Amino acid sequence: MQIKQNKVKTLLDALPYIKQFSGKIVVIKYGGSAQTSPELQEKFAQDISLLALTGIKPVIVHGGGAKISDMLTKLNIPSEFVDGHRVTCEDSMRIVEMVLSGEINKNLTSLLNHHGTKSIGISGKDSSCIKAIAKENGKFGYTGIVTEVNANVINNLIDEGFIPVIAPIADSAQPNHPGFNINADIAASQVAIALQADKVLFLTDTKGVLDKNGELLNDLDKADVDSFIEDGTIAGGMIPKVRSCTDAIENGVAKAHIIDGRVEHSILLELFTSDGVGTQFLQKETKENN
Repeated sequence: MQIKQNKVKTLLDALPYIKQFSGKIVVIKYGGSAQTSPELQEKFAQDISLLALTGIKPVIVHGGGAKISDMLTKLNIPSEFVDGHRVTCEDSMRIVEMVLSGEINKNLTSLLNHHGTKSIGISGKDSSCIKAIAKENGKFGYTGIVTEVNANVINNLIDEGFIPVIAPIADSAQPNHPGFNINADIAASQVAIALQADKVLFLTDTKGVLDKNGELLNDLDKADVDSFIEDGTIAGGMIPKVRSCTDAIENGVAKAHIIDGRVEHSILLELFTSDGVGTQFLQKETKENN
């Protein structure tokens, strides 16, 4: 009986959060181990199905760096990263699109549909949903920076009851252009801003942003992030993640979170429990009032 009562209590504890987020858009950047482990893939699909059933409107932007790197290695195409951003040559751009828009996007969409959601996979090229130009005047090859996100396209899919699953490949203003590879964290942030989402969650392979002693930093604002990047606490691939978070909260998204995608049901723990998990990013005034 006690076990049953505990289950009921868990549901009742989650109820205020279900009410709070029902009808709201939550953008989720799906990457890391959550994307590559079959067990975690199943848990992720279950989480998204539950969110949809509670009236939340998930929008998924996925990465695929590990599979891209693996395929490039098999084809003897060199990879190079600068501050967490992939330098994308013309040959690697073809592989990036093949892996992201083809294999990963469609497999994820199929998995979500299998778990009872009404999901549809697109890339930023579809209906020019995401437009971009070359990053730093072509220094990074076909790696791009987002210039526009067509929120109407995504909102139309949401209004039709679909869960959009977006591959971070952007369209170019030039005809017959191969498009641009967009860092998935940045793409998720820009999509969240365009949709004025209530939250954006970044699933990754760490419990959040850590200090120099390896301890979790629970709450950060833009000033904190700038300071930690300057002193080297935040470095490498974590930089675009935290910058994506601060960009989101500075441009109308209520909260951004970096959470551990290796933890089963981390999305539900973040949304439906009082403690949450990982690192949350807030506006300075909001942080001071917590």
